[in-house]
Amino acid sequence: MSDEMEIMDYFVSSIQSGRYEPHDKLPSENEIADRMKVPRITARKAYQRLQELEYIYSIQGKGSFVRDRHQQIPLVLNSDKSFSQKMIEMGFDYQSRNILCEKVEFNHKIYEMLQASEHENVYRIDRLRLIEGQPLALHSSYVSETRFPDIGRIGRELASMFQYYQSKGYSVFQSRQTQLRLTYPNKLERELLECSSLIPLLVLESACVDKESGQTLEVSKIMYRGDSFTYVI
Repeated sequence: MSDEMEIMDYFVSSIQSGRYEPHDKLPSENEIADRMKVPRITARKAYQRLQELEYIYSIQGKGSFVRDRHQQIPLVLNSDKSFSQKMIEMGFDYQSRNILCEKVEFNHKIYEMLQASEHENVYRIDRLRLIEGQPLALHSSYVSETRFPDIGRIGRELASMFQYYQSKGYSVFQSRQTQLRLTYPNKLERELLECSSLIPLLVLESACVDKESGQTLEVSKIMYRGDSFTYVI
């Protein structure tokens, strides 16, 4: 194990065990270098990595401090409520910002889950989810134009797909073919979610189905910042 990793492991363990509380000031880079008998540049790199992982934050001229990681948002993954409704019911300052509506190329997996033929038009609608002003989730919905003929025209205006489906007469939803996986953000995702490449993303993919008719309304992919939520399954 490198000296840099050893320093990181020490602080991660100390923070998780409660030895360091949120907003506690950490030893200076010089103090860590002397204590661990390593060059100062090694201590600096370890602190930079801890900051990218959002364990700590720095204030110019004052030093490095422990970030409060206890204010994570509980998220029930197997619920028939929309993400927007969950956040609003928990009392968060919540916004949904539509950032994309475009026709997609044929994708066998998405078309199969939508029960769409390869000749149908399918649109992708992206919304960025902001909680307390911070972008914490990216939600992509894939919708067939055959089922919703106006989706290409009004898709760029939609902030809530559930409200759109309700306006079409659908009221009770359920998820099918749900898959959960972990990934790391690409450049665009880092920019949108304002995170570093070291912050993992939890990706939830599923089909949203109208419970009454059994029709698949959309295929969705939601990317959650892994440092911002606790997950209830």
